[in-house]
Amino acid sequence: MSQELVYQEELINEVESKQKIEGELSYGIEDRPELKIAIPLAIQHIVAAFSGIVAVPLVVGGVLGLTPVEMGYLVSAALFMAGLATFIQAKGFGKVGSKLPCIMGTDFTFVGPSIAVGSTMGLPGIFGATLLAAPIEMIISKFFPKIKKFFPPVVTGCVVTLIGLTVLPVGIDWAAGGFGAADYGSLENIGVSLAVLAVIITLNQFAKGFWSSAAILIGIVFGYVISYPLGMLDFSAVQQAALINLPMPFKYGIAFSLTGFLAFIPAYLVTSVETVGDLLAVGEACNKELESEDISKGLMADGVGSMLAGVFGAGPNTSFSQNVGIIPLTGVASRFVVILAGIILMILGIFPKLGALIAIMPNPVLGGAGIVMFGMIAASGIKVLHDAELNRRNLLIIAISLGLGLGVVVRPDILSHLPKGLNTFFQSGITTGTLTALVLNIVLPEMEE
Repeated sequence: MSQELVYQEELINEVESKQKIEGELSYGIEDRPELKIAIPLAIQHIVAAFSGIVAVPLVVGGVLGLTPVEMGYLVSAALFMAGLATFIQAKGFGKVGSKLPCIMGTDFTFVGPSIAVGSTMGLPGIFGATLLAAPIEMIISKFFPKIKKFFPPVVTGCVVTLIGLTVLPVGIDWAAGGFGAADYGSLENIGVSLAVLAVIITLNQFAKGFWSSAAILIGIVFGYVISYPLGMLDFSAVQQAALINLPMPFKYGIAFSLTGFLAFIPAYLVTSVETVGDLLAVGEACNKELESEDISKGLMADGVGSMLAGVFGAGPNTSFSQNVGIIPLTGVASRFVVILAGIILMILGIFPKLGALIAIMPNPVLGGAGIVMFGMIAASGIKVLHDAELNRRNLLIIAISLGLGLGVVVRPDILSHLPKGLNTFFQSGITTGTLTALVLNIVLPEMEE
């Protein structure tokens, strides 16, 4: 074999080895795809997070009996602030922002506290509690460098796996038509979701370049197309939406109270734990080994984003688990794409008609994408666990943390007799499983060689 052929073979092996190490990423974390490619990839992230972002203000506003004008403003403010918080998190400003491709938005954990405070103090009380309790995460961020050593692969693997497994039921509900829907589980709903899922799988595995990277977005567009003749799309919400809705500081006032502050503390503690898990999962998906400083900056961005949300009339902002699965599925880890997603979210918040176009998406369409996205998160966690030594001690940690984490999700009534604060804290499977893994990793002795 000639020297040139040997060199070429070595070069090919080196490239293949590099691709294997990089997890077959099409775009690394610092890559900047052309705008004509980056914008559709950013929209793909927005579509995945959209329903989660608007769900909280819709639920809270519905329970509090807000007017359509107030509801419209809350939704627009939620989108705008999710975009701003995403921009801060992905872009990074000094000690604020992890510079990771992490989508932000209001978490459902804050629904209960928001309703409790809003029922007695109205919207000013909710925004005051949001602003007043946000520094909790900033304080936690300062201590994380000292506790990062307690997150070895056996713990982080459990956390990432739980993130995927605990949100999978949401994807199933979407695929079936939405929880509580009259046609839940109908063949029509399941058929649409499976069709979308099939398109995503086909493009992801057999297409190349943009068609593979944008598989989720293309699958969802396909879902829109097949849903229209089935009567699943109703464009009246787009027609009725306002043309423009600018977020304004303290539009509905602000009120501070000790009761509101105490009500929001457990929710902020829960989302802090979940944010650590999400950032670790994003780092794993991006093939980036995170330093404790990265996590601290991410938590600080949570706190800053939530404080700004209180000012502009939105709920607290935190990381969105459902978007983590997009990265390993599409091979796009570019934070530039997520920065664009943040900008587009802000535009959607200013122009409600654009947001309404996404809001009318049939649940089965989103379900087809959700199943594969959430499954990929769980698969990434399993990959991390593979790096841990699977001895008797670590298998016990995995078994108990996954068991308890999933247990409170599938059987939430087990927490019904706990005080309200503890119930709120432990009802998150991610929080319960993470704390279990952390405690067991500390108290169980290491196995002797």
